Amino acid sequence: MTDTLKLDAQALNAFLLRAFPDGDEDRRSRVVEAAPGRVRMVLPSSGCLLRPGGVVSGPTMMSLADVAAYALVLAHVGEEPMAVTTSLTMHFLRPARPGDLHAEASLLKLGRRIATSEIALWTETPERAAARAIVAYAIPS
Repeated sequence: MTDTLKLDAQALNAFLLRAFPDGDEDRRSRVVEAAPGRVRMVLPSSGCLLRPGGVVSGPTMMSLADVAAYALVLAHVGEEPMAVTTSLTMHFLRPARPGDLHAEASLLKLGRRIATSEIALWTETPERAAARAIVAYAIPS
């Protein structure tokens, strides 16, 4: 694993905005912290992200897990727009109550061609994770 970052939180947010320009800027996820081996993101609360029953929907959590893994890879390899998801396994642990959705992505392995990360997601506290994901990204050579 690398001890240095190629992109900090500000650079990651700028890249994600350029790469995904559509959508409401007030409702997009953003990187709040980038450090060697990990990235933290937050997705602001919105009623449109809730499923019947008043909890954050599974697709919303899967999407944030994927974006957090992408940001983590980019933080370590630099702007590589064609890095792509090769697998995403999600474990839903408990309902994610309404509120800002947080994600912390931790780098498990950064290889030359594949990066693997673990992502914890929560709305209440990190200790009460609503879901965990393992995400692998292919890095173009």
